Amino acid sequence: MSGEYHHTRFAPDPRRGVLWRALWRFHFRKLIKPDHCVLELGAGYGDFINTVVARRRIAIDRWPGFIAYLAPEVEGVAGNAVDLDFLDDQSIDFVFASNLFEHLTKDDLASILAQLRRKLRPGGTLNILQPNYRYAFREYFDDYTHVSIYSHISMADFLTANGYAVLENHPRFLPLTVISRLPVSPRLIQAYLLSPIKPMGKQMLIRARPN
Repeated sequence: MSGEYHHTRFAPDPRRGVLWRALWRFHFRKLIKPDHCVLELGAGYGDFINTVVARRRIAIDRWPGFIAYLAPEVEGVAGNAVDLDFLDDQSIDFVFASNLFEHLTKDDLASILAQLRRKLRPGGTLNILQPNYRYAFREYFDDYTHVSIYSHISMADFLTANGYAVLENHPRFLPLTVISRLPVSPRLIQAYLLSPIKPMGKQMLIRARPN
């Protein structure tokens, strides 16, 4: 995505930092070990990868300006997530993609999945957070860069068809956006994650690994 997109549809917002620090504290730190190598695809402003505690952290984004937002220890690569040749085979333990794959064609996603099968270590996982069309259909194409439609069912099926086993599938993991009248509070985020009822839950989280 271009720099213009980051100054309009995806402008900096400090609430994202609050959200991702809370998500790390209350969810993702349970999945990532200190000796892991973590890769974020489409890292944006680095809010996720900057919070991660791991042996090695790598982030890639098409927007060259994103590197300025990364923590000093994060390895930033300005490039297309469809080309992962810069990574060694079997070098990654945890791959994360937030609000990325709806911006890509299905052919591009299939290519990424094929490459990750080589780049992931045995037991490594792909973790996908993105809008769930089943619940976000009214707003889905308000973002003019969305090109592919996925629900929690179709994404799981696509992963399976491309040689992955789905380990977890959360249809309503988070609300669609931090832009709301409600405060973005770590304790509210924790309560939301623990609640069996997900009001405004329109983003899915799917965790998978290669077969």
